[in-house]
Amino acid sequence: MNGFPEGFVWGAATAAYQIEGATSEDGRGESIWDRFCRTPGKVENGDTGDRACEHYHRWPEDIDLMQSLNLGGYRFSISWPRIQPDGRGPVNQKGLDFYRRLLERLRERGIDPLATLYHWDLPQALEDEGGWASRDIVGRFADYAELVFDGLGDLVGDWVTHNEPWVSAFLGYAYGTKAPGATDWPRALAAAHHTLLSHGEVVAAFRAAGRKERIGIAIDLTVVYAASETPDDEAAALRLDSHRNRWFLDPVLRGSYPEEMLERHERQFGPLGFVQDGDMERISQPIDFLGINFYRPTVVSAGDGNPVIEVSEVELDGERTSMGWPIAPAALAALLLRIKRDYGDVPLLITENGAAFDDELDGGVVVEDPRRLSYLEEHLKAVRHAIGRGVDVRGYYVWSLLDNFEWEHGYSQRFGIVYVDYETQRRVPKRSALWYRDLIAQQANGRS
Repeated sequence: MNGFPEGFVWGAATAAYQIEGATSEDGRGESIWDRFCRTPGKVENGDTGDRACEHYHRWPEDIDLMQSLNLGGYRFSISWPRIQPDGRGPVNQKGLDFYRRLLERLRERGIDPLATLYHWDLPQALEDEGGWASRDIVGRFADYAELVFDGLGDLVGDWVTHNEPWVSAFLGYAYGTKAPGATDWPRALAAAHHTLLSHGEVVAAFRAAGRKERIGIAIDLTVVYAASETPDDEAAALRLDSHRNRWFLDPVLRGSYPEEMLERHERQFGPLGFVQDGDMERISQPIDFLGINFYRPTVVSAGDGNPVIEVSEVELDGERTSMGWPIAPAALAALLLRIKRDYGDVPLLITENGAAFDDELDGGVVVEDPRRLSYLEEHLKAVRHAIGRGVDVRGYYVWSLLDNFEWEHGYSQRFGIVYVDYETQRRVPKRSALWYRDLIAQQANGRS
């Protein structure tokens, strides 16, 4: 599979709450996910991240695993409540030391870290004060970021400010399916804005401090197709694209919200007073790369499935993952080409791409997962196609290195290229992991 540029990063990704466990050790504070998991009916089977993959204690083994798979990059997130238990005040040194040990070992093994500052585990104390819907959170996040940069910056070359702000803002505050579980659209819109503003604030401070590393943001994106060529369905597709994609891409890369969606929300909810003078300039600070998380396209028609956006999702025919998501690799190529067409030559990283399937441990030394292997192979072909068309993609991080806690789905969904037996914590590579290992070796040796 040739066609990838020299220096292309081949990596895998994880997130703190999904793998670390040790939620009450070494001074870590409560996060919104700790609280959400203990709210009856919110998480499948009543699962929690208390134990997860025990990565907090098994990290040396996990780095050995990364090296055995030839990974050149590892994307992980830093737990805010491990660094600042209440979201403010001095650093929790034990929490910071954990990440220093992790990073030092990664560097020793030649694996480049891509560190995410926020992957949804807000300190509960800050949520109690309004969370991302409160403008005060912007300063709190900037303070936290400075502690992390000062404590770990010598070991990290690439930073992501936020992971998937659409999810944390809208699924967390409007749809209620993720922590903190609110169902309040005006709060969600404020949360989205403050998340973006905190991103811009951190990037501006990063530049002002003269830091030499690279910094960006990871946005979850979809490709929206209209269910038919009728004007109503075409308009519905444009609305969902504005909600899912442009509500985040436009502020970061153009310094404005999509006008038609802004007008819609102001008609629905009144003036969006949380947008203040200078905010959009702050949000659109130049970034070194844009992270793209992609899993599936979306097909919509006009309707009241989402009464705020006035769209209804239409099921796509064809193969699906165990999450029920359609598998459509060509949509990833279309998305990458669209970014280049609409926003110019932005350096891109595929910061997440992967699939959940019903993998089973059968006693062998490898877990067979042919559908995931095919998924990854076809999506990487789509990335290669986009690169061949001039898109500047500089790396690919498969989601996920390990089976882990999958948010409201608990432990029912397995995204990992490595199987985790949650009872014994044994790690067993899947066939897709070995395929990925060999692909990376082939790329290093210059073979197709």
